[in-house]
Amino acid sequence: MGSVQQRLQRFLDRPGPLGDLLGRLEARTGVQRLYLASGSVAFLGLYLMFGYGASLLCNLIGFAYPAYVSIKAIESSSKEDDTMWLTYWVVYGVFCIAESFSDLFLYWFPFYYAGKCLFLVWCMAPVPWNGSQVLYHSIIRPCFLKHHEAVDNVISDISTKALDAASTVTREGTRASLSLAEELNKMK
Repeated sequence: MGSVQQRLQRFLDRPGPLGDLLGRLEARTGVQRLYLASGSVAFLGLYLMFGYGASLLCNLIGFAYPAYVSIKAIESSSKEDDTMWLTYWVVYGVFCIAESFSDLFLYWFPFYYAGKCLFLVWCMAPVPWNGSQVLYHSIIRPCFLKHHEAVDNVISDISTKALDAASTVTREGTRASLSLAEELNKMK
């Protein structure tokens, strides 16, 4: 257990936004970083279980940090971080679609938002076995490879029909405008 605590301490001592914030709080309060971080995580967990607005907080956790690091990934020259965060957003999108159908039932379960938050944190965790990688490679990618040609054909058909409909509406609208203009000219 000591090695986990030591790794956590090294993580909290690293320079960066979290380390800097904890350093300032530690200097002001005199409370060690490990205790500040542990207390914050405990408070957050309890709030997600019992607090008002847990849905908003959970969605902010699943969106705000990933959006921030996605922008940093776009601005970096490395392709690996781009792929990692694109994978996260694909999994996040699939999860949001699935959740929109099941949310009516799931939010009645105790600790739903705490579980959802843990799931989203697992999906964005900076480890090779994070949820995004596992779910993408085991479920989403095989499903995509199996069905992408059919989906591409449906999308192509829909876009062709939409372009035809837009062309027809434009043509008919132009004819109607010209007819109306002719009628108005005759009335004068």
